[in-house]
Amino acid sequence: MTLISLVDSQFVAFLIAITLLSITPGVDTLLVIRNTARGGISDGVITSIAICCGLFVHATISALGISLILLQSAWAFHLLKLAGAGYLVWLGITSLLAARRGQPLPVKSMTGVANAVPLWQPVKEGLLSNVLNPKTIVFYMAFLPQFIAPDDPALLKSLWLAGVHFVIANIWQIGVVLMIGSAGKWLASLRFAQVLNAATGAVLVALGLRLAMEQRPV
Repeated sequence: MTLISLVDSQFVAFLIAITLLSITPGVDTLLVIRNTARGGISDGVITSIAICCGLFVHATISALGISLILLQSAWAFHLLKLAGAGYLVWLGITSLLAARRGQPLPVKSMTGVANAVPLWQPVKEGLLSNVLNPKTIVFYMAFLPQFIAPDDPALLKSLWLAGVHFVIANIWQIGVVLMIGSAGKWLASLRFAQVLNAATGAVLVALGLRLAMEQRPV
């Protein structure tokens, strides 16, 4: 597959659409903000990269037609939806408990001392929040085929488009990380930690419950 076929007449439309999607606030942005406040810039960047790695999983699933099976099988789709909803609720409850305990955000101090946030934690949170989100599967199943010609290798073209999405989403999310990370001492305020944990926790729980109660698309 040549570069010319990868960047075809539909590519500009895809670029505009995926950019608008990436900058629309949602679960991904919320998780990046929370983890940046929790563990500093490195935590936020790792979370962003992990979230966007999930896009390749969805692109592969879409290209191989597994998404169609999920969409046509009520129990399979419902199971996936409940798994994603449950994970969001779990993240939300974790934040709410931290707010109740009055747990400060272990942000990087102005002296540059690093936080003790294990590498696997933001990787797990970012990747699972994306991979377990059935809305992303539905989106990729409905969206990507519009930019894949009948004679294109479906898997390669899907991965290429996911790669473009990966770059754009990371540029936006890492920009958010840098803005949040630059707040420094302000983020270290116990009061701010309680407000942020309570707000993000409530939103994550609400999103999870809403996802669980949504009707299966027909």
